[in-house]
Amino acid sequence: MRKIIIFFIAIFSVFAVAFQFKLMLENSVQSLLETIVRFLSYFTILTNSIVAVYFLGIGYKEIVKKLPSRINFDTMTAITVYITIVGLVYQVMLRHTWNPTGLQKIVDELLHSVNPLLVIAFWFLNLKNDVLSYKAISRWLLYPLLYLIYVLIRGLFSGFFPYPFLDMTAIGFSRVIQNCVVITILFLMIAAVFVRLSRRQSAMKSSGDK
Repeated sequence: MRKIIIFFIAIFSVFAVAFQFKLMLENSVQSLLETIVRFLSYFTILTNSIVAVYFLGIGYKEIVKKLPSRINFDTMTAITVYITIVGLVYQVMLRHTWNPTGLQKIVDELLHSVNPLLVIAFWFLNLKNDVLSYKAISRWLLYPLLYLIYVLIRGLFSGFFPYPFLDMTAIGFSRVIQNCVVITILFLMIAAVFVRLSRRQSAMKSSGDK
């Protein structure tokens, strides 16, 4: 089961990111450089790319080389939190804003639904007796915070905001800040849940060994 999930996460994430780029190129009226920059301005794309690289690495070691790999549970949890945010924010704030069809529909579901669920499933498969610290959450928060700073500053100069809830020209600065606060709180809550689950599992394991 473990290797099957690793295989599908790696394949699905690479496929989804690659074909999303292909679709964006086909529909873009911007220069190639600007199209690439905008493509990489989506948290969904960046996070699914991280997932792809991470699971390709694990898959190469375990499936191709047939060697055991020691999962860094802290890193694994951070990635799981990121992709969970991708899924939740999309389902709550973005799904209703468009209705993709054909290949775009398939890619969309992989990026925002299938991949998040598979990564979460993999996380639970590796939930043993690793104890995560709540202090780790501050480290995990660095990536999304740097992302927000980047897209907001670039958006001020370029006029391009990857998500409608970050578009200061359309909804105003104060509303964007409110949205960022809400998403940050959501991130902290989700991260805390994963930490809590790991600590609970460790406590149950310790109790069972007595």
